[in-house]
Amino acid sequence: MDCLVIKGGKPLKGEVKISGAKNAALPLMAATLLTGEECTLRNLPNLSDVRFMSSILKSLGATVETGRGSIKVRAKKIEGFGDYDLIRKMRGSICILGPLMGRLKEAKISMPGGCVIGARPIDLHLKGMRDLGAKISIKSGYVHAKTKDLRGAESFLGGRCGPTVLGTANLMMAATLAKGKTVIHSAACEPEIEDLANFLIAMGAKISGAGSPTITIQGVKKLYGAEHRVIPDRIEAATFALAGAVTNGNVKVQGCVPGHLSAVLDKMREAGVKFSLEKNSIHIKPSKKLKSVDITTMPHAGFPTDVQAQMMVLMLKSPGISIITERIFESRFMHVNELARMGADISIEGPSAIVKGGKPLSGADVMASDLRASAALVLAGLSAQGTTRVNRVYHIDRGYEDIDGKLRSLGANIKREPGH
Repeated sequence: MDCLVIKGGKPLKGEVKISGAKNAALPLMAATLLTGEECTLRNLPNLSDVRFMSSILKSLGATVETGRGSIKVRAKKIEGFGDYDLIRKMRGSICILGPLMGRLKEAKISMPGGCVIGARPIDLHLKGMRDLGAKISIKSGYVHAKTKDLRGAESFLGGRCGPTVLGTANLMMAATLAKGKTVIHSAACEPEIEDLANFLIAMGAKISGAGSPTITIQGVKKLYGAEHRVIPDRIEAATFALAGAVTNGNVKVQGCVPGHLSAVLDKMREAGVKFSLEKNSIHIKPSKKLKSVDITTMPHAGFPTDVQAQMMVLMLKSPGISIITERIFESRFMHVNELARMGADISIEGPSAIVKGGKPLSGADVMASDLRASAALVLAGLSAQGTTRVNRVYHIDRGYEDIDGKLRSLGANIKREPGH
């Protein structure tokens, strides 16, 4: 396993281009299964998760042609239900459930895997399929859903931690080919859901309300091939903006949508980070004085759980005490013990982390536990004095395209080495 070796304490400077969004790309790739015609996706990030999904599509009988930042998929005929071992390794693979139900009226998929950040049950995904008329059984690690006809229905997808993003995507995709009208209540409002809806509409679907808590889908008999450009990755944009802030750098984050990051930018502004916005960029500037702020993760358009770990590093740089409360995933503080190796003063009280900031961090050997924890440890290494070695960076390769190359372009002293 590779590791990243970082010599920190150097302000980042320059411009960085944001890649396509991983969390949008996977459902978009799955949606190509809804038609037998060719679909083209552009601005696709070069990530291990995207390559996994390509392999899953191939295992279902689709022809997949990859280019530089693009993919062409044609699922003229779907064969079987996909490769068990591929699907169980990646949480995002659950998003093939909706397309298979829409196209075949049947799906048999292995229970998906992914980052170990707490319980992420798929009960709401299954509830949505049941609402459309599917009968579901779970046996020997497989979910088997089947129906003679999908029929439009009213479906409520609110969970104890808010709406389900992939559950909303799954139900929306299945409903495009159901008979009649489907209304999703308490739907996820994330930009990735809007992006998926736009692609489905380009394929011939009738969808309104995407981006709001109520989405209406009028089923159609057939969907067609289409082309679509994946939206920029808002989490990558936030990560690089925070990388600039924690190093007191001068970084322009290009090719992003600042409106997708309103909650993050609001907290950065409150914390004293200086920046300016343009239509497709965020310019982080050196900041004289940082302040501690309190943060609570929430469903969109609240503060995203996927930026909580990176924001914690900024709070470690900010004098005072900040309280970071995690309301989405109960095990998303696994980076705290690793940050403590670098000198961080953080205590966990239930769903909250109490961060005592303003003390310098020092380089150390640390272990990445999940995708966003990896990013936080890299940011900590960039801001620390001395050398930091981040192990198990295969996590970070799931969600960040060439993160070490992009950081080097900003002047970071970072290199990839084989792990022990």
